[in-house]
Parts: sequence; structure tokens; C-alpha cells
Amino acid sequence: MLDLHRLSLLRELALRGTITEVAAALNFAPSTVSAQLTRLEKEAGTTLLVSSGRRLMLTTAALGLVKHANQMLAIMEEATAELAAAADTVAGTVRLSMFQTSALALLPGTLRLLSQKHPDVRVEMTQREPEQALHDTWSGDFDIVVAEQYPGHAVPQLPDMISTALVEDPLRLAVPKNLAANIADIGGAADLPWIMEPAPAASRHWALQQCRVAGFEPDIRYSSADLQTHVQLIEAGEGVAILPGILGGYRPPDVAWVPLADKPRRQVFLAMRQASAQHPAVVAVATALQRHAQHAAA
Repeated sequence: MLDLHRLSLLRELALRGTITEVAAALNFAPSTVSAQLTRLEKEAGTTLLVSSGRRLMLTTAALGLVKHANQMLAIMEEATAELAAAADTVAGTVRLSMFQTSALALLPGTLRLLSQKHPDVRVEMTQREPEQALHDTWSGDFDIVVAEQYPGHAVPQLPDMISTALVEDPLRLAVPKNLAANIADIGGAADLPWIMEPAPAASRHWALQQCRVAGFEPDIRYSSADLQTHVQLIEAGEGVAILPGILGGYRPPDVAWVPLADKPRRQVFLAMRQASAQHPAVVAVATALQRHAQHAAA
């Protein structure tokens, strides 16, 4: 009989690549993970792992077991959701991943709604970049992810994930107020310092393309993943940036807004595994996010 816990460790190895990373993610000692995988190999009666340099590679038999492990773990999640649905109250811990502007604009209001309607739901939020967070939610690290998709930049399509739109967030050029009279479009900012997120963020790639289509290579003077830093630099007159409208759900920036051609919008959405999507606590958090998001976009 194969042990589901050991199968889940094999799945984690397939996802994370090394025993060290599996051990770190699950708070185990690497020796414990190795010992459990060795026992699984004995239970399976066949070779599951082969050495390739400093890494372990999964054999064809191991990859087949990983596929079955995914299915069994999904069934366990569905069973857990059914049990929770039979309870008298909505309760439980929901692991949520958000990117910075969505956390600033959506999280406080979402938590207020939950405290009023579902006080027994505990939310644990981690800030993480959207593409990585989508993968981490699919692999089981989070229950819900709030992610973004820029025009013409589709996010990875992962199996057994479902998504729901939150807001269509306007993207506009933000400039210092004292320069507003001189800048009518993105081309008017060609000679100014620019502020962008670090590569390889989708927002940076998209903003670069907007500048290049307008006929110039931007002078990227400042690079920061913190959009509040972007805002403060613009307010201080030190540069320009393309900012999302949802940022105003936290504190309306004291800047001048210049519309971009075709009025582009990024899609902000939530996603979760299909197997856990019916858990009452997950439903409660997703519903609160959707309700609050309706009021957050500028």
C-alpha cells in the first residue's frame, strides 16, 4: 500500500526540484524527506529517483505516481470542503497571496467585511509577484491568489485552476503636477526620468513597449517593486511612471494623470484550485474580495 504522505513528498520534489527546497517548504529536515522517499521507493517496488549531477530526476514511474498523487490530494481537498460545508459556522484558515497594489487597495476592506460576516475565518496573507503566486497556488502553497494580467501579456494557464475577474484597472501616465501643462501624451515624457518595476515584471515589459511604440527609449532612472516609492518620486518631481488606477484605493496620489492611447486596462482577478474552491472559508474570502473590489478601482 502506497502512503499518501510520501506520495505528496514525491509530488513536492517534482514541483520544487530538490530535496533541500522540499524540506524548506515543509519545515522538515532534508534527511527526513530523503528517508521518506526511500521508503516510498520500497513500497512501490521500483526505482523512482535517479541521480543526475547534484540533482535527483524522477523516473517515468515516479512521474506517473505524481499524477495520481495530484488526483488523490484533490479528492482530499474536496472531501475537506464537504465536511466544512456541513458545519454550523463558516470557519478556517485561508492562505491568500496578493501583489502590492491589490493588498493596499483591497485587503483592509476585505478583512472588514469578513470580520462582520464571518469572524471565525482567519486570513493569512503573503505578498508575492503574481506569476509566481499563481504557480504556488496551483501547487498548494496558497488557497487564493489575487493576480494581474496586462494587455497582450497572458498569464500562464495552469490545470485545475478557476479564476474570477475582480476589476478592470485603468493604466495611465502619472507625472508631477508642475509638468502637467507640458505633457499631453506619453511621447511628451520622452526626455524625462522614468520609474519602473524591476525586470522581469510584466508591468515593466508592458511599459517599455508603450514607450518604444511611441518612438523613444525611456531613461529608466529608478527601479523599484514598491509602487508607493513610484508615487513619492513623482510627487517630488523626480520622474514619471505608468501607474494603475487601483492604487488610488489606498491613497489617491498627488500627481497629474495623462491618458494613454486606447485607454488600456490591466485585469485584476482571483484564482484558486478547483478542488478547494467550494470550501466555505475560501468562498467567504473570495466573495468578500469581489464585493470590496467593486469599489476600489479609480
